[in-house]
Formats: sequence, C-alpha cells, structure tokens
Amino acid sequence: MTAFDDWRARSPFYDESHEALSASVRRFVEREIAPYVDRWEAEGELPRELHRKAAEAGILGLRYPEQYGGHEEGFDIFHSLVVTEELASCGAGGVGASLMTHGIGLPPVLALGSDELKQRVAPPVLAGEKIIALGITEAGGGSDVANLKTTARREGDHYVVNGGKMFITSGMRADWLTCAVRTGGPGAGGISLLLIDMASEGVERTRLDKMGWRCSDTAAIHFSDVRVPAENLIGPENGGFIGIMRNFNGERLGMAMGCCAYARVAMAEAAEWAQQRETFGKPLVGHQSIRIKLADMERQIEATQAWVDLCAWQVREGRDRPADFAMLKVQATRMLEAVAREAAQVLGGASYITGSKVERIYREVRVNAIGGGSEEIMLDLAGRQLFGGSR
Repeated sequence: MTAFDDWRARSPFYDESHEALSASVRRFVEREIAPYVDRWEAEGELPRELHRKAAEAGILGLRYPEQYGGHEEGFDIFHSLVVTEELASCGAGGVGASLMTHGIGLPPVLALGSDELKQRVAPPVLAGEKIIALGITEAGGGSDVANLKTTARREGDHYVVNGGKMFITSGMRADWLTCAVRTGGPGAGGISLLLIDMASEGVERTRLDKMGWRCSDTAAIHFSDVRVPAENLIGPENGGFIGIMRNFNGERLGMAMGCCAYARVAMAEAAEWAQQRETFGKPLVGHQSIRIKLADMERQIEATQAWVDLCAWQVREGRDRPADFAMLKVQATRMLEAVAREAAQVLGGASYITGSKVERIYREVRVNAIGGGSEEIMLDLAGRQLFGGSR
C-alpha cells in the first residue's frame, strides 16, 4: 500500500516546495483539526479561532496578493491542490468547505471590485478576522444562475435588496456575503454582484441541518429591504454574471481535487482494515476479491488525479476551457462515490458506525455530486460547448 501522498513523488507537477507545504499543512491538521473534528461535527460549525490560526499558518493567504496579506511569491496552482489534499486527511469535508470558503467568496471582489473595496475586505479575510461567503443559489434554482430572483433596487447611494439565498456555506458565521442579485432585466445581462454586510438590518439567517459536511455551517438567508451602500457593488452594474462564471472553473477544479483526496483517505482506511482484519484464517487482504477491490479503487483515483493535474497545468499555462472542468467534476464525483462504496464494503459493519472516516466520507458523496453544478448540468454544459446545440 502506498503512503497517503506517495503519488506526488511520482508526478512531474510537484517538487520539494510542494512537499514542504504538505508537511506544514499536515502538522497543522494534526495539531489544530484532527483532535477536535468530531466535536465540531456534533456542534455543526467550526470555531472562528480556527480561521485565525489557519491565517497565521499561511494557509488562508496562499496565492493571494501580498498587498492584502497573502503569499504569492513562489507558489503555483499545484500548491493550492496540496492544501486541499492535506485538509482532507481528517476525513471531514466540512472542514475544507467552511475554512476555505473565502476561496469562492473573495475572488470576485479581487477580480472586479474597486481598490477601496479590495483593501477594505481582503486583509481581514486573509488574516482570519472576517469570514466571507458566496451567495448564488436560491431556493427555486441552483445551477440555472441566469434566472436568479433576488433583486437589488438602486435608491440614491444605496441598493435595496429583497429575496433570499439557499444552501450557503458558512452562511451562519459569514460577516460578508458576495451576493448575486438582479439589478436589470431577465437573463444573465441583468445580474450584478454586491458585497452585503451580514450584520445589516433586514438580514435573517436559518441554520440548515445536513447529511454531511456537518461541521460546515450552512444557511438559508432572507433579505427584507436590506440597504447596501452603492460602493459595495462588485464590478459594473449588470456585469456580475462574468464574475460568477469565472469563479466556477476554480471551484470545480478544487472540488475534483477534494474528491481525489477524500477517496485516498477512504482507500487508506479500507486498506489498513484489510491488513488487520482476519477472516477464514487469514487477513482480508489475503483474499483475491479484496485485493481486486483495492486495486480498482487505486485505478480510479490515479486516473482522476491525472486529469486534475492536467487541468491545473492548463490553467497555469492559460490553455484551459470550461468544458474540461465540467466533465472533470463529474468524473471526480462518480469516482468518489465508487471508491467510498467499495471502501465501505471492505470495512463491512464498521463502516456503518459513526466514527470511521469512510462512514463520514460516504455520507458526503452527494454534496460533491450536486454542489458546484449537478452532473446533469455539467454534462449538458460540456456537450453544448464541445458539440453545439441550443439551450
């Protein structure tokens, strides 16, 4: 059985700097996350202090501009993949989803926001002092972003926001929400992005209970005549759709990497169990059927990781295309589902008892397959981009 991260040593995309980062983040996880993750799962959220500790460890600011407190020099997209891999080692997907929620909430601000807005928001977020989330999905629809219903009406030097968002990661703890709103007519051309202060009058939040990602707080958010300063507009009015779309590729690549990482965790736990558990006078791994299961799990993980790394390289070289990320996400989530199932089969009844990583990962398969774009939407998106056809 290969070590948890042995695959990087055999890859042309990773070097000593990636291994050094891996060791650093792993120590952080072992010290600050692993001993407490079961309690956080029961409590339904991460402590805010964890964000500050992750910032001090250099995790939150990785590959963000130095001027805002980030660390860019010497880091590439593969360093980000390493962080995703190591945060997964605790076997709880809610940790990475919630701790790194700025990874989807902050990029639109940095890409499209005014200099004043960037300076006001980015430093405290990257220091772990403030939490920023992304508000796109609504109760009436998720992947069909162009038809969102939440409205923002301009009144003098403010926008007045009405409507709601659903399934918002870090929604209960967020200080700011990068929120998609309708400021114009129907369709993509009428959408803007606003930074909403979640302490504003008229903002109501309701905690949502979930099958998985339980230590990641998830909320339904309602806006009732919430007044947002006009200077909190992110990018041009009615020009927010491009900011949303450019965010999706990175989110889908990150989710695909997460699927590979959690699949490795599940496989490692299954392999350890197979080596220790005895049946019919020999270890489980002594049975051909079990070895075939483990080898097939490794096959699927390695194939998916190769595609993840290729897409990451294409991003770095400016050769990426959206269809690849859509198809990759489907590949990765289906792979995770298959590996988690087989890992549970190897563990048998032990996989059904709360406390094993496989049990938790199996519960979290569905959120990966749905979040960031469902399989059906992803494949249709790729099909339209590659082969044409009407919506």
